[in-house]
Amino acid sequence: MEFSTVGVVGAGVMGVGVAQNLAQTGHRVVLVDVSDDVLDNARHELRQSLRAYALFNKGAGADPQAVFDRIDFTTDYELLAKADFVVENVTEDWGVKQRVYERIDAIVRPEVVFAVNTSAISITRVGSVTSRPDRVVGMHFMNPVPMKPMVEVIRGYHTSPDTIETARRFLGGLGKDCIVVEDVPGFVSNRVLMLTINEAAFLVQDGVAPAKDVDRIFTSCFDHRMGPLETADLIGLDTILKSIEVLHESFADSKYRPAPLLKKMVAAGLLGRKSGQGFHTYR
Repeated sequence: MEFSTVGVVGAGVMGVGVAQNLAQTGHRVVLVDVSDDVLDNARHELRQSLRAYALFNKGAGADPQAVFDRIDFTTDYELLAKADFVVENVTEDWGVKQRVYERIDAIVRPEVVFAVNTSAISITRVGSVTSRPDRVVGMHFMNPVPMKPMVEVIRGYHTSPDTIETARRFLGGLGKDCIVVEDVPGFVSNRVLMLTINEAAFLVQDGVAPAKDVDRIFTSCFDHRMGPLETADLIGLDTILKSIEVLHESFADSKYRPAPLLKKMVAAGLLGRKSGQGFHTYR
């Protein structure tokens, strides 16, 4: 296998999903995070996800324990030295991402590609803090990662054609296709989606309609599988807020101003599915 060992940095919701998808397709995974507590939660979430995947995909033939055993959970960044490809999934905070890339750039072999799993942060900016800007590419996975067949791939200013081709081969090994777009804040998906979610939050805040009815408009009238506020809860309202703030800062355009209700909910810890309460309640 060309990418026999893959480093996954960040063991949150997206990192666990990427690690699961990789392990299910036969890759060895080094899943790195700075916190043992986060890694313990990642183990728990992965076991639950594997059980659910086996339940709903009985013909898939993947043994959940064998998949789990292909993942090494660690706080030791030095283990990334054996990675053939790296996918980074840390929080949408430039300061955090910058420190991560400065650290892993000194550890990972020079020829290895870095894939930035981000919803809004500039791929060109990430590449600028590494010694390999031509081998840095955006790779915006959708949640839940194992179930989504398409990935938004972002070409930074210095990203080489060889790196784009490497990204295609890597995603092909995960059973996924990709659409390549250019590097502007929010790219295509989140430049549209975050505005939609933010405006839906304003509708609830302004008393135009409750969250359930806002979502029903989209599911019943437009045949969307989920409404914008359900989607926000699935992604995590803290991630949504960070993404909107990045767009607001990047474009200096008031249309991206975060809804005060969204900021209030995040401050209150109402983060969506992962906290049990967001715009909707989860049990």
